[in-house]
Amino acid sequence: MPRQFGTIAFTPAVKAMQEKMGSRENYERFVAKGADNNSITPDLEEFISSMEGFYLGTVTSNGYPYIQFRGGKAGFLKILDERTLGFADFRGNVQYISVGNLSENDKAFLFLMDYRNRRRLKIIGRARIVENDPILLAQLQDKDYAATVERAIVFEIEGWDWNCPQHIPVRYSQAEVEVMQARIHELEQLLAAAKNA
Repeated sequence: MPRQFGTIAFTPAVKAMQEKMGSRENYERFVAKGADNNSITPDLEEFISSMEGFYLGTVTSNGYPYIQFRGGKAGFLKILDERTLGFADFRGNVQYISVGNLSENDKAFLFLMDYRNRRRLKIIGRARIVENDPILLAQLQDKDYAATVERAIVFEIEGWDWNCPQHIPVRYSQAEVEVMQARIHELEQLLAAAKNA
């Protein structure tokens, strides 16, 4: 358990619940002795670069959490430096709830889920909207992904934590299923040829 993530996430109410349920002592030890986990490691870089999507959490002005999926080509969530991520914000359903929330409150959360390998990463930080920086927008845009970029969102990491794989169902992307189907078809043809030989 990383120190910075726990410092932010373990509010007095969370600590009280941990105490009630018997896990407080264990988490207190992790926070006291754990790594900071507020910068990008090689393992994190590899994981982030492989993701085709993630969930962005923001907070409404009336205190409600709001979660929005962001997707693109693998690697569209880009690493700008050891503590900063960024992504091109594509035109979507034009509700602008996430960016509206960020215009008032920069506290944000990224949740990256790899169903195939049953891994999930939680990142707490602060996000800002960038609209008039052509250099940054060009850096974040994938030239061969046909989507209208309206702005960039830059995310400063304050803490991250891997979640346990328990209860994560194994799922595959459409591209992975297509590769498997092509391989199955190839093997079926080889089998049929062997039977006819």
